Amino acid sequence: MSESFFSPCPRGLEPLLADELAAVGAQHVEPTHGGVAFAGDWTVCYRANLESRLATRVMWRIAQGRYRSEEDIYRLAYGPTWAKWFTPDDTIRVQVTAKQSPLKSLEFITLRIKDAVCDHFRTVTGKRPSVDTANPAIRLHAFLTRDTATLYLDTSGEPLYKRGFKQAAVEAPLKENLAAGILRLTGWQPGETLIDPMCGSGTFLIEAAQMALNIAPGLGRSFAFERFKHLDRAAWAAVKRAAEERRKAPRPLPIYGSDLVGDQVRRTRVNLQAAGLGACVTLDRADFLAREAPAAEGVLVTNPPYGVRIGEAEALAELYPQLGDALKKRWSGWRCYFLSADANLPKLIGLKASKRTPLFNGPLECRVFEYKMIAGSNRRKPAEEA
Repeated sequence: MSESFFSPCPRGLEPLLADELAAVGAQHVEPTHGGVAFAGDWTVCYRANLESRLATRVMWRIAQGRYRSEEDIYRLAYGPTWAKWFTPDDTIRVQVTAKQSPLKSLEFITLRIKDAVCDHFRTVTGKRPSVDTANPAIRLHAFLTRDTATLYLDTSGEPLYKRGFKQAAVEAPLKENLAAGILRLTGWQPGETLIDPMCGSGTFLIEAAQMALNIAPGLGRSFAFERFKHLDRAAWAAVKRAAEERRKAPRPLPIYGSDLVGDQVRRTRVNLQAAGLGACVTLDRADFLAREAPAAEGVLVTNPPYGVRIGEAEALAELYPQLGDALKKRWSGWRCYFLSADANLPKLIGLKASKRTPLFNGPLECRVFEYKMIAGSNRRKPAEEA
């Protein structure tokens, strides 16, 4: 039986996520702003959770209806057969998002949905589930437009970008699904040399190594649907078994990482080891401005510092032209990609970007700038507009 689902993802990656979901068997795939709607049976849901590198979560659509007041939403939330899917011993959390809703208080709507679900359980079982906003067993999501409310049951639990192994996070980390999406945008293919010369906590490197070894990103974690009363255990076991059989054994890969800061290199090493990928990636402490390319050609992808904090602008104004000089001197033959929220980067780096792809790193609007380092072809005059 086909069910309806919605998977949010980082804005800008919707077409790539649509392709990914179609590849795991999703039907009626419709990219929309901030995610992808699709249909499929429960095996498709299990595979999307386990195998998607780009989705933030997979939400099962439970109910949809028009509303004019909070009480209309209460009635909509009271109606589904919640007790068929989970028990009153499971803790719950309700999250509400709205776009152009005329109702004033999302907090009150959240409360009314929670009351409706709890009242349903009290009627059916005589017992109400408890609320746990920090670590709930069951997450319910409501999305309101101007006149329509849609209720979802979250099949994922923790966001899917939490792969289950990362130990040594850094300040303002790049989310794993955004890093995986950027790797897809570069056109990098397993077997092609890849480097992140400002590797931070190693997110690009880990995602690339998992892609190269065909490791499903969810193999190291659990999912909310595993607690559902109607879980098809045989189908879920078959999905996991198939993913394990596709997985390749760790081996040295043409993937390289470095950072000027020794502590960042240490963090990356810790995270690679935690992911079982310690032997796959070559790591060094090195200054990008001085290091040599590890091969004659390949893909360079990195998330350089950009001026979020006061006082950083002057340092970055010095750094970016040096990045451009380093690319010209040492990275001829490479395709180079920089994620940046700094609109001044292309002006200061002194190179003409061949492509700019808009993406969002959380709420932060960014661009992925592509520089194809073909000798002598992309130097521009300083006065030229980027």
